[in-house]
Amino acid sequence: NRYGGYYTQEDLREIVAYAESRYVNVIPEIEMPGHASAAIASYPELSCHGNPIRVSTEWGVFKDVLCPGKENTFQFLEGVIEEVVEVFPSPYIHIGGDEAPRENWKQCSWCQKRIKDENLKNEDELQSYLIQRIEKFLARQGRRLIGWDEILKGGGLPESAIVQSWRGMEGAVTGSKLGHDVIVSPYEFVYFDYPQ
Repeated sequence: NRYGGYYTQEDLREIVAYAESRYVNVIPEIEMPGHASAAIASYPELSCHGNPIRVSTEWGVFKDVLCPGKENTFQFLEGVIEEVVEVFPSPYIHIGGDEAPRENWKQCSWCQKRIKDENLKNEDELQSYLIQRIEKFLARQGRRLIGWDEILKGGGLPESAIVQSWRGMEGAVTGSKLGHDVIVSPYEFVYFDYPQ
């Protein structure tokens, strides 16, 4: 049986207009570097290993994440963002940043070269490098970055970044102490699907 599907840009514009007519601002979330299995299945070269993977039909945390050591990863992400900002007028773009295992990065010559070339200490700082680069690109598009509380790990979070705390209150408290705007959304209380 067929699994999945897609929205056209016209479909998305219709959703945005419907929401706007009801005073709702739709904020798109473009997950990076984790939760990117569909992108990697379509474009294996975006991963560290470059091998084809299957699109998952289950939710979860997967070891295959985008490779921040490769320039083509950033070219891909910037292209996606350019299309997203054409459709969504929201001043915010959510980039995820959560549940991104680092195992492949530790073994990846591209990632290790990026760590060395950028004088980063480890793979956590490599994720921060990705977040900072994407934040600058979003700023040039007139948008602000939102990321899950994991974006705090690794330091160097851009001042304009908004931290959305989903794993409890700690991320919101830490983010606000660092001067960031925060969104408090602990999953136990505010996720609509949590009871299920």
